[in-house]
Amino acid sequence: MQPTSLTTEQIRALIAKGKMKDAIFKGMGIFCLAVALLVIVLLVSDMVAKGSERLTVDFFLNFASRRATQAGILSAWVGSLLVMLVTALAAVPLGVAAGVYLEEYAKRNWLTEIIEINITNLAAVPSIVYGLLALGIFVYTFGFGQSILSAGLTLALLILPIIIVSTREAIRAIPAMIREGSMAVGATRWQTCRYHIIPYAMPGILTGVIIGLARAIGETAPIITIGALTFIAFLPPVPFTEVSPGVSAGLFDWVMSPFTVMPIQIFNWTSRPDPAFEVNAAAAGFVLMAMVLTMNGIAIWLRYKMRKNIKW
Repeated sequence: MQPTSLTTEQIRALIAKGKMKDAIFKGMGIFCLAVALLVIVLLVSDMVAKGSERLTVDFFLNFASRRATQAGILSAWVGSLLVMLVTALAAVPLGVAAGVYLEEYAKRNWLTEIIEINITNLAAVPSIVYGLLALGIFVYTFGFGQSILSAGLTLALLILPIIIVSTREAIRAIPAMIREGSMAVGATRWQTCRYHIIPYAMPGILTGVIIGLARAIGETAPIITIGALTFIAFLPPVPFTEVSPGVSAGLFDWVMSPFTVMPIQIFNWTSRPDPAFEVNAAAAGFVLMAMVLTMNGIAIWLRYKMRKNIKW
């Protein structure tokens, strides 16, 4: 049976139909993007309008107070930065190393497949589960107590699957000729990973780190579970400064200090009946968003610089 030949008009009609579908799909995408951006702009504008009057220097340098006009976020933003420092130091090296091992060194067998499935599933586990796990392990078993160290390790567990998965995906995107060329000139597997695979995959790895840290800094449930304070009027001890007569703080004493973080401070203020605290919560929410955007901006800049230096 001979195939039916199409006339020029029919071909043009098919092309026009396809272009119309493309235009409809493009219009739907633009509409959805515009709605999402509008919602974000409205929420941010409302938050700035409510909290702009409290965005002063005193708001950043004052401790929490029972009086809304005197309350500040000093202990909250310092605690958030210190917790995120511990989280990044624990999660990023371990997550990247685990991703490299699973993708470049691990044998393909049933055990590896089980590990991969579990890592993927852990990325979707509710954060409160990590809080309960950390409460039993870090707070009670290891004896870290309700400290910055416990909070940082808890959030590190939370974002570890995200970093591992993104590291593996970034490594998979590297062409096989990179590995083959490196090993063809006598490089070992580690030298190939050290000088070729990891540098080329670093932009993709940073993407996972950005997503993970952005999620961690806004988490509240696991931090509350391990016992973060909702009202705190002191800062962790500064290393090598005098904390009591004749006693100086050690280099890492701050990691065992009680703490609070920005999300908990916001939660505390929004739960109070006084409307003045809602203004404080709006201002603190804007500061938290600015911290997230700053972290993301730095990571995106590093990713851009690394991509420029890559030579395929």
